Amino acid sequence: MIDILKTFTHLQSMARPSGFESPCAQAIAELAGPYCDEVKIDTLGNVICRKKGPGKRLMMAAHMDVIGLIITHIDKKGFLRFGALGGFVPYRLIGARMKLENGMGGSVWCDEKAMEEKKLEDITLGDLYLDIGAESEESAGKMVQVGDVAVYEGEPQQVGQMLLSPYCDDLIACAALLSAMSQVEKSENDLYFVFTVQEEQGLKGSKTSAHAIEPDLGIAIDLTHAGDCPGAADGEVKLGKGPAIKVKDASLICTPEAVEHLRRSAEENGISYQDEVLLRGGTDTASILVSRDGVPSGCVSIPGRYIHSTAETISIKDGEQAAVLLARACEKEL
Repeated sequence: MIDILKTFTHLQSMARPSGFESPCAQAIAELAGPYCDEVKIDTLGNVICRKKGPGKRLMMAAHMDVIGLIITHIDKKGFLRFGALGGFVPYRLIGARMKLENGMGGSVWCDEKAMEEKKLEDITLGDLYLDIGAESEESAGKMVQVGDVAVYEGEPQQVGQMLLSPYCDDLIACAALLSAMSQVEKSENDLYFVFTVQEEQGLKGSKTSAHAIEPDLGIAIDLTHAGDCPGAADGEVKLGKGPAIKVKDASLICTPEAVEHLRRSAEENGISYQDEVLLRGGTDTASILVSRDGVPSGCVSIPGRYIHSTAETISIKDGEQAAVLLARACEKEL
């Protein structure tokens, strides 16, 4: 069986933002090979893994892109200006260590005038820059070029039963989906495990893969905001209480049949779960739902704190139980 923590650490070492997922895709394809009948990488870059079965088509999707920065300009002093690939709160980037594709490191800082004149919440990406230690525009241009991308620098850290990492979203879900795949020995369903691209840029990978697969049921797996830290206003989902079965988020209302399939899969196998109603955010579920003439769709969520930060935090047990729930949902006939 695929080990979630080991797999997650491997995948995070190859984390790339939307549109640049190829290293992670290749790694996932290699890991999935022994557990599937077919593995392919499609035109957009999605990894589609099939376990053949005689019954209806069940699609499960986790996105392998992460949030990152893309270099837009090098100024005369050698500082890099950038845009966002994915959702950032600009002031939370101040002081963040970043890693460029070529392995070069740097850190994000804010224009001092903007810091003096603006409230933190009013700071924009345009006020920020990436310092890579270059002495001039010319020297910086020898190290990077416009269009290069950067991701957070930082190794995963286990603290008790918690995992801290820049990219639990959504690489822990990718690891859980791989683990679920390795746990399924036999199913009457025709199973498709999909690792999607460009979720952070408009759910693009799940849209094209669902169109191609034409599933009878679609299930995404992603993080959800936990409501158990000080001042949180994100509902009742808590770390360590099991994976959550989504009922609603800002992008969709999950299909009742999909919610029921997941709940029964959990209850019949003694898996603890939480019900999730989230008033913000969205997942690949939303694009699967409206593929072609519509697909009954649901979502398994791993509760997380501080999502889209340098220290996203999850319960390792929740991730492991999410994998078990997905495996049992695969085995339950549609």
